[in-house]
Amino acid sequence: MIRDAAWLVPDWPAPPGVRAAVSTRQGPGVSEGAYARFNLGARCGDQPGAVAANRAAVPAALGLARPPHWLQQVHGIDVAEIDRLDLDVEPRADAAVTGRAGEPLAILTADCLPVLFCTLDGGAVAAAHAGWRGLQAGVLEAALASLPAPPSQAMAWLGPCIGAPSYEVGEEVRDAFLAQDAGAAVCFMSTRPGHWLCDLAGLARRRLHAAGVAGVHGGGFDTRTDARFYSYRRDGAQSGRFASLVWIV
Repeated sequence: MIRDAAWLVPDWPAPPGVRAAVSTRQGPGVSEGAYARFNLGARCGDQPGAVAANRAAVPAALGLARPPHWLQQVHGIDVAEIDRLDLDVEPRADAAVTGRAGEPLAILTADCLPVLFCTLDGGAVAAAHAGWRGLQAGVLEAALASLPAPPSQAMAWLGPCIGAPSYEVGEEVRDAFLAQDAGAAVCFMSTRPGHWLCDLAGLARRRLHAAGVAGVHGGGFDTRTDARFYSYRRDGAQSGRFASLVWIV
């Protein structure tokens, strides 16, 4: 059980063998300035040595047998099948899956939506990075398809992302989602001509339910207003990244 206040523990009814955690800025890190202090993103401008030190602190903080599997995230829908890859390579993908114990998966975000998955029997876990582009393109469905069980036998947890009151998007974003699901209109609220507030977590919840996942937990965060988390919309190009992790013990 993780009792360190620097970590957020997901509130989902995962099987006993499944663990998950989300880092915050208050973790045991050494990053300075705008990145202070527990930035885990290696491609956001922070000092490489600081990021390496921060990442090295994760296994001990969470009691992991090995470092997390980090991804080169590109807002796509590719899923890294960790059990079939060279474990020393950082795959170019926006989701990952494993059925092995002791192989922690990690998703880095700073407003985008991290989604963690597990099968109801605890035999496999997956994690996905869902910005609006990846979400609309089907990254959650791709992650579900990678699990060795149908969606009805999986559950999901929606991690910290930008909340609807803080997330204004253009007409093209709304149109892209409504072209696939007219009912997604409930996740958008007009602000000014051609602009809408977007409920990213709400869109993900709709898609997961449509795919057949009955147990969708989490949500209710706003990274832009919650100082525990990094936020690109709030902090700009010097925003760090926090990690959402899931693993089997």
